Amino acid sequence: MTANASTNAKIDATPAEMQKIENKPKNGAEILIQALQEQGVDIVFGYPGGAVLHLYDAMYKNPIRHILTRHEQGAIHAAEGYARVLNKPGVVIATSGPGATNLVTGITDAMIDSIPLVIFTGQVATNVIGSDAFQEADIIGITTPITKHNYQVQDVNDIPRIVKEAFHIANTGRKGPVLIDLPKNISNAIFDESKANVPDEVYLPGYQPTYKPNYLQIQKAIQAISEAKKPVVLVGAGVLFANASEELVEFVEKYKLPVVTTLLGLGSIPGNHELNYGMGGMHGAVVANNAITESDLIINIGSRFDDRLTGDTSRFAPKAKIIHIDIDPAEIGKNIRTDIPIVADAKEALKSLLKNDFKAPDTAGWIDYLNNMRTEYPYWYVEDEKEMLPQQVIEMIHTITNGDAIVTTDVGQHQMWTAQYYLQNHSHQWVTSGGLGTMGFGFPAAIGAQFAKPDKKVISIVGDAGFQMTAQELALLKEFNLPVKVIIINNAALGMVRQWQELFYESRYSQSLMPVQPDFVKLAEAYGLKGYCIRNMDEAEKILTEAINSDEPVVVDCRVKQLENVYPMVPSGKALHEMVGVKRI
Repeated sequence: MTANASTNAKIDATPAEMQKIENKPKNGAEILIQALQEQGVDIVFGYPGGAVLHLYDAMYKNPIRHILTRHEQGAIHAAEGYARVLNKPGVVIATSGPGATNLVTGITDAMIDSIPLVIFTGQVATNVIGSDAFQEADIIGITTPITKHNYQVQDVNDIPRIVKEAFHIANTGRKGPVLIDLPKNISNAIFDESKANVPDEVYLPGYQPTYKPNYLQIQKAIQAISEAKKPVVLVGAGVLFANASEELVEFVEKYKLPVVTTLLGLGSIPGNHELNYGMGGMHGAVVANNAITESDLIINIGSRFDDRLTGDTSRFAPKAKIIHIDIDPAEIGKNIRTDIPIVADAKEALKSLLKNDFKAPDTAGWIDYLNNMRTEYPYWYVEDEKEMLPQQVIEMIHTITNGDAIVTTDVGQHQMWTAQYYLQNHSHQWVTSGGLGTMGFGFPAAIGAQFAKPDKKVISIVGDAGFQMTAQELALLKEFNLPVKVIIINNAALGMVRQWQELFYESRYSQSLMPVQPDFVKLAEAYGLKGYCIRNMDEAEKILTEAINSDEPVVVDCRVKQLENVYPMVPSGKALHEMVGVKRI
């Protein structure tokens, strides 16, 4: 991956001139950029405006790389993709007013999916805050419910401390977004180092996440596991955030425990592992949902029991005792009753369980039962002689990439098909919008992922509708020669909305079909990119292989069957065992 001349300009100066520059008093914006460097930030995503001009002027003379997206929503989703694959905070900058409010969807997305971000918003000068000044918005009030914490800087000398605290909060405990609102006059105020108080270690009274599990609770868990006949380990994204995949695999292999993952937990254990029975929930595998329903013990590690996973909570795992391991105590018992709560980091909890050798449960018969069910009830589709199916496209992408690409998606049918048919065998390579279900997320997230891992293959599988919400970010693929592969699953519809209307609204397709679409090949060409269109399976393999194996950015328009549905499916309000679209092979 290479960058063109649009990267930050550098200024030539003699040693004497450099010394003079270094001795010159720094303003708040310059101190903020310095603080970012101290946090190891090498790239930020953003969009300038009047309230952040001092900040952008400071960046002009600094080696931190800035990526100018074409919309603030693109910036924050790119930062999410960056954060997801590197498991470290992504950084975003936007101006005041509309710049800040355009970030709200991405902030909410990051909050519900526990993505670490540090967001900087410009603000009008302190003397006019509250006067409805030009481009003023109360972003602190707006984002209080959707951030882990937020700040409005009132004193320029507080900037180094606030930045340090923000990164600490974003990337510790249950990770999440932290916002710093910077009034314009503060960013231009002169910094006085003698008045700055930046402790070596961040200490925030009232914020002390619990990492180590309680010994007695671990002993209770061990006893429950030893006595179980049909245990299931339910794995969420908390395992990935804790970098605990290795410990998870060691634990389940040692005690022969079957694993079911959530949508965001995919990749925490290899998709082809013999003890991995796939994704549970609304569009999960039959065997995974059956395992939960028939289990006598659920060991939940790092999942918040989201409603898309549980179905009817009153009938979730009706025979099971529940162990819930989570770093966020607020999640334990919130949705599902918990018998053995363990507040801890997933890695530390797994290490504690591994450290205690205990009698393994006899799961041989249970494993045989699940293996037979997995064989008899796989994901399925019926080939169509006339039309290409989305499942076929995604299976082919998996084959071509050998399952080794970073994959990003939007939300909807294509997301579920990708979760079903693209096996995730590696951690931190699955990037999707889970809790919020954000259309427009997948493509800019792929851009952020490609900047984070320039040597990895990045595939963005998106719907035709969601892609159009952030399609303007195609400019970045050209500008930075980012070799992202955009695969559009084009059914000319809001696919999941249409599916629900078919199943539950007697096929009244109210505003879910999109008969007028752009020519995506010409759209790609308008940005100077290569575009392909695939209309049938006869040409799919050749075109997909050429596109995916190329070293350049490409857009592939895959024209798939419009009325194809995602199965199996747990209808809203039903229990996991009440799936429709189940087929025995």
